[in-house]
Amino acid sequence: MIKELVHDDAILSQPCEPATAEDAPLAQDLLDTMEATEDAACLAANQIGVAKALVVFADDEGRTHVMYNPKLLLGLGAYKCTERCLSHDDDVKVTRFAKAKVSFEELVDGELKPRRRDFTGWVAQMVQHMIDHCNGKLV
Repeated sequence: MIKELVHDDAILSQPCEPATAEDAPLAQDLLDTMEATEDAACLAANQIGVAKALVVFADDEGRTHVMYNPKLLLGLGAYKCTERCLSHDDDVKVTRFAKAKVSFEELVDGELKPRRRDFTGWVAQMVQHMIDHCNGKLV
């Protein structure tokens, strides 16, 4: 179901609770909302008003991915950049890593399975942005 985006800093600045397999409908809401939102490439659950550590993003080929409970394990190649967020109007300068090692969980046959993956480039930047959302860090 397509949800309305949240712009309230009080909601967005709260650290999210761990997501569970029972949050699968929330993952679908995130995918539906991202696909219906112009220029959206990623979305976190708190951006639709649910304080769960659940994110979705589209990779360079346009394939969508869902990550439960993502955490940045290692970042290499720090650089400064300007980002925009769907939940805010202004551009913000941030430091990101060109390569990010991330742990997360993936829903497989109704169960969350642990995963680790390296991300680079634009996708690494999006994933770091989404992890910030899960931690209640405003961009």
